[in-house]
Amino acid sequence: MRKLYIVKNSRDFEKIINTGKILKNKSYVIYYIENNLPYNRYGISVGKRIGNAVQRNKYKRRLRTIIDKTKKDYINTKDYIIILRGSAKDKNYQELEKDFLSLIDKIKIRKEKLNESFK
Repeated sequence: MRKLYIVKNSRDFEKIINTGKILKNKSYVIYYIENNLPYNRYGISVGKRIGNAVQRNKYKRRLRTIIDKTKKDYINTKDYIIILRGSAKDKNYQELEKDFLSLIDKIKIRKEKLNESFK
């Protein structure tokens, strides 16, 4: 994930969390808000419940991989803050990916669906 697509500023994190919409499941909490940019931006937060710094970074890398794999399939311009919940540490990569996609499908428009609506 390029730095262009990352939310790092703490003011941006606070703005998205305080004013954005929210979706939850057992593994993730996702806050999102429209941005005025032609691309999505993501911020990732992993709490200490997941484990030590090594474990938290491992889950961040997994989540970045999931985002990179799926971001080409969707069309929108939003900022996301993705918070990994403590229950996610018991799940493998495929389960984390499935949980993430189930939430993102509620927010985003898939390119295939958009193409079907124009036919």
